[in-house]
Amino acid sequence: MVGVPLARRTRKRARPTRIDSVLEYAALGWPSVPGAHPLRHGSRACSCDRLGCPDPGAHPLSPAWQLQATTDATQLMRWWQADPEANVILPTGRVFDVFDVPLAQGLDAINQIPEAHSGPVAVNGDRALFFVATRGNPDDEDEWWSCQLDCDPAGIDASPGLRWHCRDSYVLAPPSLLPSGRPVSWLRAPDGRPLPDPVRLLEWLAA
Repeated sequence: MVGVPLARRTRKRARPTRIDSVLEYAALGWPSVPGAHPLRHGSRACSCDRLGCPDPGAHPLSPAWQLQATTDATQLMRWWQADPEANVILPTGRVFDVFDVPLAQGLDAINQIPEAHSGPVAVNGDRALFFVATRGNPDDEDEWWSCQLDCDPAGIDASPGLRWHCRDSYVLAPPSLLPSGRPVSWLRAPDGRPLPDPVRLLEWLAA
């Protein structure tokens, strides 16, 4: 029996690059835009120009991110070739919304929700991100909200710590790097299937 060469046995699976990932997101119809990235050396914690950045590596580089976010492969490659370490920002409220919950709560839920009903799920530090179908601009506009980061809409008080990222918000996507040195990663990666209904998934998360 011929043994497997040592190089093949010990080779680790390559970590996806930012360019690879944003092009995969674009193929799904998910627009993205470059984000700042954490700095490991020197006096600054973030690659942005803001001194004392309160959210190192977890925000868009440009204040015009909502206008710039795109699925155009040429533009995406231009951005990440110019700054390969730029984190990946995905705007919400366009193709998808995101339920952002404490990690322990998210792991409990994912063990209860069948994979076919959970949709994509990512881990961002101590938070779990559940990607769901967006409500976009519903007819009941007066009863809807424009969700900023760290916003807790009154309608989800039954689930403490849950944030619903929709219009005017964004999330940090895999394989972005956190200040801890760990990457944002997928627990259940997107596979092109329709995203779950947000209200139905909220019932699981709030159970």
